[in-house]
Amino acid sequence: MANENVMATFSIKVFKHHKKKDGTYNVKISITQERKRAYIDTTHYVTERKLSKDYEVKDTIILKDLYNTLDDYREAVSRLGVKVDYMTVEDIKVFLEKRSQRVDFLEFCLLHIDNLVAEGRGKTATGFRTVYYSLIDFLGGVRLLAEEITPHFLLSFERFLRSPRKITRLNQFKKQVTIMSKGSSDAGVHNYMHDLRTLFNAARKYYNRPSLGIVPIQFSPFSEYQLPELSETRKRNLTAEQLRAFIKFEAPESGRIRVAYDLFLLSFYMCGMNAVDLYNCDFKISNGRLEYERSKTKEKRKDRAFISLKVPEPAISLIKKYNNRLRLEYCEIGNLNKALNKGLKTIGESIGVPDLSFYWGRHTFGNLARNKCRKSKDDVALALNHVDHGRRTTDIYLEKDWTIVDEVQEAVIAFVINSEAPPPSEANEVPSKPPKDISKKSTIANPEQQRKAMKLVGH
Repeated sequence: MANENVMATFSIKVFKHHKKKDGTYNVKISITQERKRAYIDTTHYVTERKLSKDYEVKDTIILKDLYNTLDDYREAVSRLGVKVDYMTVEDIKVFLEKRSQRVDFLEFCLLHIDNLVAEGRGKTATGFRTVYYSLIDFLGGVRLLAEEITPHFLLSFERFLRSPRKITRLNQFKKQVTIMSKGSSDAGVHNYMHDLRTLFNAARKYYNRPSLGIVPIQFSPFSEYQLPELSETRKRNLTAEQLRAFIKFEAPESGRIRVAYDLFLLSFYMCGMNAVDLYNCDFKISNGRLEYERSKTKEKRKDRAFISLKVPEPAISLIKKYNNRLRLEYCEIGNLNKALNKGLKTIGESIGVPDLSFYWGRHTFGNLARNKCRKSKDDVALALNHVDHGRRTTDIYLEKDWTIVDEVQEAVIAFVINSEAPPPSEANEVPSKPPKDISKKSTIANPEQQRKAMKLVGH
């Protein structure tokens, strides 16, 4: 129960032992709450001539300003009402220091980006860093307070993003390079503004403490700003015929085209495994399975986005080939992504898919699982390691059954190898026994089909 007699008190304090080298003393405001004290520095510094023998301020001009500060503090704490009864003296100090704080948004952006990098979320940080530098370009490098980010500011920033402009950045060798940007499309502006909104909300969460009455960022301009609408994204998946053309592509023995070719197939075989997970994974196979946490969503999910995948026969040689290799050859995931997409562009142009990128492997796996192998959307989502936001309560009661993922994975790879999908009735039928290993004769029924499977990995 709150103590109704608790009341914070304020006074002026100068410490004798706090004398500075220039002979001055900082005047402080003392806060007392439940017999405990905290102190807030003021902007006033006084010499001994302006102090009594008991080190009390006697300069009337300074005292007038200090009394105004005391009155302001008392009024501010009084407005907290019963909340103050539950606050420590340090809580009161923080409240008084931060209630009128002006937040430097660009400074926060750098802090937030550094925290993400420290947490191993470098890819997320990269998107926010792009927004940060675009704001610098827009403002000419001046300070940006959170309160200055208004709906009008957002509209002006959007026009800037759409316009052609010169931008200067540091390249991988830390040298300044100036390039000409033609201006962003609706999709590009949407992504910029979406990330800016995420940064702004993160700043509100970081600085605002509503329970203590500390709300330096009191509004969100995004409540009055409409993000550009996106047209339906063109599906980024290969048809079965295009995938088989990809497999038949004769990649060189080494170089980024080979790496792109191998890892695209490895991602496909492993249910659309992301490049960042291939990069971070130590490829430790236990009982024929590879287990890992999906980097993109592990910090957002209670199960840390854990998944257990059976390692199919076509993936074994690729895993052995790239085990403990990617992080040695590429200093960061961004460099690997660039190499993959450059290599895939060359392959894509050869097979008639000029905009082919690494993520197409994941889309292709999901599309074939659903539309060709007739697996349910729930089973495909499980294989892709997606979370079902609509069934979170149900998921609390259900243990993950990884054989469901095995069935989806086996069906898709068998479809690619055998050039046919199982009939819909068989595909949706619940098996009475665990799925069989696709490396066994029951799945690849004859030597000719086994030979096809080996050709999938370039043998």
